[in-house]
Amino acid sequence: MMERILPHPILSAVLALVWVLLINDFSVGSIVMGVLVGLVVAKLTSIYWPERPRLHDPLVALEFLVVVIWDIVVSNVIVAYLVLFRRGDTLQSRFVTVPLELTSPEAITVLAGTITLTPGTVSADLSADKRALLVHCLETADPEGTVERIKQRYERRLKRIFE
Repeated sequence: MMERILPHPILSAVLALVWVLLINDFSVGSIVMGVLVGLVVAKLTSIYWPERPRLHDPLVALEFLVVVIWDIVVSNVIVAYLVLFRRGDTLQSRFVTVPLELTSPEAITVLAGTITLTPGTVSADLSADKRALLVHCLETADPEGTVERIKQRYERRLKRIFE
């Protein structure tokens, strides 16, 4: 019974929190509205993902979050330096292909989103067989090292979290 009313409790909680933060009003009315939005959106979208993604290791998820936040901060400084002090024609921009070991659609989505959130990199495409991710890097002198860094810092942790 509870699963019919609240099919995805984490999604509902995150949506309610995001609603309240976006409204920037911590009144009872905005919290109630956030909870309603969270419940309705989770219910309406539950037919599109009948099985909940399982988090196998929540502590690794916390570690992953810390790593991503750190990488975003560091990348912001690096990109600011590149934009302010380097000429565009001296940048070594290129596309790299990241072969994926991940099989979970949720894990692949989180990886692509993480790469895009990190300044200086953008997930451009996912191969049709979902075995490779095309990533554009603003500056990389070592494409193989960039691929290895993505696999070690992100994919390895996501595999432990989702698979």
